[in-house]
Amino acid sequence: MRPLEGIRVADFTWVWAGPFCTLQLAHLGAEVIRIESAARPCVTRLLPPWPDGQPGINRSGYFNQYNQGKYSIALDLKHPDAVTVAKDLVRHCDVVCENFASGVMERLGLGYSELRSVRPDIIMISMSGYGATGPEKEYVSYGPAQVPLSGLSSLTGYPGFPPMHVGISYGDPTAGLHAAFAVLAALWHREETGEGQFIDLSQWETTIAVIPEAVIEYAWHGTQPERNGNRDPLMAPHGIFRCAGEQRWVAIAVRDDEEWVKLARVMGREDLAEHPTLRHQAGRREAIESIEQAIESWTIQRSPREVTALLQAEGIPAFPCYDSRDIAEDEHLRSEGFFVELEHPEVGRKLHLGIPWKMEGTPCEVSRPAPLLGEHTDQVLRDILGYDAARIEALRRGGVLR
Repeated sequence: MRPLEGIRVADFTWVWAGPFCTLQLAHLGAEVIRIESAARPCVTRLLPPWPDGQPGINRSGYFNQYNQGKYSIALDLKHPDAVTVAKDLVRHCDVVCENFASGVMERLGLGYSELRSVRPDIIMISMSGYGATGPEKEYVSYGPAQVPLSGLSSLTGYPGFPPMHVGISYGDPTAGLHAAFAVLAALWHREETGEGQFIDLSQWETTIAVIPEAVIEYAWHGTQPERNGNRDPLMAPHGIFRCAGEQRWVAIAVRDDEEWVKLARVMGREDLAEHPTLRHQAGRREAIESIEQAIESWTIQRSPREVTALLQAEGIPAFPCYDSRDIAEDEHLRSEGFFVELEHPEVGRKLHLGIPWKMEGTPCEVSRPAPLLGEHTDQVLRDILGYDAARIEALRRGGVLR
């Protein structure tokens, strides 16, 4: 039995942060029902990567990764009758998740007070960009904006250069994981007390939680941490070095003076190993640019795996900087069963990232691929809400189920 077996979630989320939250709940065994509409599809249904280069509303790799194990009903929430259907669904659910801008669910007639009237112990989490209160509560937010707003960009970059944007939208997965944990805590509280509750989550604040050291440094000392590229305040040398091949790199970290001597000798540079001013970290920091040039003149002649093997044999931390293919082909990840192959009705059998944890007593599994838009509309309305065929057909003719 999976941990959340018997828990049903009404999933009004879209894009990345919200679906990433409900993905964790689905992985844990919850029955997650996405409420979607062809009138305004989830943004990720319209984004690449496309399998075999063929786009389509059900073919996005982006969407299909983050919505594994879920169901989908087509419901146009702009239609007045759709609100009644949505409330009927919530009546049969334990959790409601949404990540619209603050106030959208209330304007749709689906705010917490409304939903609590149909299901008193409902747990509702709203994952807005800036929280449900405060002067910026109604601002629309996307994950990429959270990176500079959180201060993360101010820490990212090389000495002497401007702040840089990091490669992904940290705000999305960070908010999703915080939200999933909050829902689990609320379910525990309901189990203990019988009480539901409203959870107000700010994506901005969850992203700031990624960089507490930097915020504390300013709060305690009034100083801004320096941008230092891939260097480290406690280790030298420490960085990413180009290797043979197109965009192939290796990460190397020298933790102490002994590892530095070993590195220099593996590189065939006895002159560096024996150099008196480089024996200690302070001296190496003074000469860090020339040291990094010496390392790269050695790594550029070798593959990342060759460098890794040579250095790890000496106990020096090193590993290739993986690209997507390296990840997909990694022997360890495959042997661990991290990847799952799912048979999707439109795109066929494809590899997906699976569940990154294993639970001994309550093992989890990916139960099904991401749903087609509206794939389970009739099933949910019939089997969960108890609607008969005539009512479902009337709703469809009326443009509610689209």
